[in-house]
Amino acid sequence: MVVPVGDNALDFNGVINLNESGAFLWRAMEKETTAAEMVEALLSEYDVDEKTAEADVEAFIKKMREAKLIDE
Repeated sequence: MVVPVGDNALDFNGVINLNESGAFLWRAMEKETTAAEMVEALLSEYDVDEKTAEADVEAFIKKMREAKLIDE
C-alpha cells in the first residue's frame, strides 16, 4: 500500500494498493534506478518475457506519476 505524504497528499485523495509485482517495483525505487534496471529486475525475479516486463514497468511508472508519487 502506498500513501502520499507532504505536498503530494494535498493533491491525492486515496490509497494505492500494489500487487506483488507493483510492490517489487516500488521497493526497487527505494534506491535510484532506471526503467531499464526495473525491467531487468522483473526479468530476474519473475517468469515473464521482456516485452511484458517493459509494458509492466511503463504502466507502473505512469500510474505513480499520475498519482504524483514520483516526479516526471
